[in-house]
Amino acid sequence: MPTNSIKNFYISEDQSIYLLSANDAKKHKKWIELCIKQLQKLGYSNITLLGKGAYGFAFSGFTADDKEFVFKFSRITLPLHIREHLEEEAMMLDRVKHPNVPGFIEYSVRKKQGILVMERGLGADLEQWSLKLGKLPIKMLVDIAIQLAEILKELRSRKELGIKRPIVHGDIKPSNLTYDDNTRKLSLIDWGSSVYAQLDENGHYIVNNVMDLMSSDLQQTNARLGDVYFIGEEQLSGELSSPRFDEQGVASTLYALASAQSCRFGVYAIPAASLGLPKEFALMIDGMLSSDRKIKKAAGDYFIRNIHFMKHHVFPSNKVVTTKADIPIWTSSFDKDIESVVYSSRKSFLREEEQGDSLQSVNDAQLDRYYKNYLSGMGDTEKAFIASISRLAKYPVVGGIVVRWEKQGVFIDSSLNLFDETVKPAFCDAVNNVIMLARAIHRVGIFKCCLFNVKDTIHVERDSYLERFHPAEDVQIPYDISPISSVLEEEEKLHSYFEDGQDPDEKLILPYSIMQQIERLNSIHHTGCIIFEVLPKHLKIHNYYKLLDVEQEEMFKQCLQKIIECVHQIEGEGVSGYMKLPYKDTRYFEHCHIQPTQFMPRSPFTKTMKINT
Repeated sequence: MPTNSIKNFYISEDQSIYLLSANDAKKHKKWIELCIKQLQKLGYSNITLLGKGAYGFAFSGFTADDKEFVFKFSRITLPLHIREHLEEEAMMLDRVKHPNVPGFIEYSVRKKQGILVMERGLGADLEQWSLKLGKLPIKMLVDIAIQLAEILKELRSRKELGIKRPIVHGDIKPSNLTYDDNTRKLSLIDWGSSVYAQLDENGHYIVNNVMDLMSSDLQQTNARLGDVYFIGEEQLSGELSSPRFDEQGVASTLYALASAQSCRFGVYAIPAASLGLPKEFALMIDGMLSSDRKIKKAAGDYFIRNIHFMKHHVFPSNKVVTTKADIPIWTSSFDKDIESVVYSSRKSFLREEEQGDSLQSVNDAQLDRYYKNYLSGMGDTEKAFIASISRLAKYPVVGGIVVRWEKQGVFIDSSLNLFDETVKPAFCDAVNNVIMLARAIHRVGIFKCCLFNVKDTIHVERDSYLERFHPAEDVQIPYDISPISSVLEEEEKLHSYFEDGQDPDEKLILPYSIMQQIERLNSIHHTGCIIFEVLPKHLKIHNYYKLLDVEQEEMFKQCLQKIIECVHQIEGEGVSGYMKLPYKDTRYFEHCHIQPTQFMPRSPFTKTMKINT
């Protein structure tokens, strides 16, 4: 790679570009353009941004002979010792030679900017497969499990110069695994958390001489923190690194893919044994995710020794049962580009469980990007519920959900409008997980969330905190109109903005002039939400509106326009939001601590067996 090509550049905050201020969004686009231009100068073509994380970002590109490579950059804003992790990742990747691991090409530094070049894994990552299909077909799931076992065997049996040197990947999860549907080949990527194992799978120190045994490295863990949604308790609590860490990542991944979740935490409410999987496979996953170390170890050993025998089993190629959502879901025929963001009362939910003050300073509407650090004080089912709410926003959906826990059961009001019919079965899986997890939580309280299209967010900026916010003259709050007029004769069936009470996290007090318009809107039959997020120099008005009473459109437009005209009266900082569901259609669910056992029958083409427990 030419020494004069790469300059100092980096991608800013890991959040939607549509939530950034105009200046930050402009920088963001320029940085991406700069990356693409620099890689093109090196002779690569068809450059694409693959993604970004806390420590770096990645692009793909093609060589002149049509080979596809991945280029991973460290963030230049990070401290030097963190940026050096990319070089360590390159070193570890270079030492792993396996057909399921995309190969290392080279590592270089250009003006303080580290660049790792490697082969690209075939296909899409398993998180994308999961969002597309929902619960993965068992045939695909077992195929993935068998290949994962082969990778783990290779990593734990590694030798260098005849000396045993097992490697721990440290961050096995769906988004770090790619799967190609044509070749059925799995690839394990992102080796940024990988280290040499300090213990073997039996818990013995890995030492090759007396000096190793005396080394302080064996008293202090070298393990890195992978994704807290998927790593096991031993890795999370900082124990010495071991191949067992990766068994936990594999078990979490298989569970998440089998249950259409984005974490491991739901296993106590929705065990693998309730998912209609083959009995042997389901009990193995539940065992690997057990809190009992002996059971966990035995299940991990069983997985390594026996999973390859399942390649001879006969499974249906697709899901046997089509999922139906337990609450209403509407699909829209509108051709609308949606990037969903969820705003909710999760901070209160987290704070109730955590009993601490560390969340007081977190105010961003996209809290789901940051709140993983605050999960440690919560029960696993509560963690899974929060994660299941976040998963909804990975679909093109707008609307909202209100969950009320009472002693006698769980009451759910909702309005979910999906803009892609093709992913409805998978979205139904995601919605049903929210309900099952809510039923497993025993508390008295309320949880609200709004889902809006962040591309419709209105941004207003000011130069100083002492100035007022003044929207441009052409700014309007967008809204859709129901193709069929929907006027209810009984007013008491209409949902109100105000009946669910104020969110305790909403510190912003809106001026009376805006509240007056919100009260007027409340009398018009519609559904939607409006959220004011005020930062020192930046105001974001998140919104989603759908008018259901066409005859009231003129008054509806006037209210929305008046809100914009009164924005200059907003004072203070914080968040204030209001949500309105189309009408009251509360669904009641009994508490259910754990879902009943349900295995796939011996003949996979007959009805799934259900066992009440």
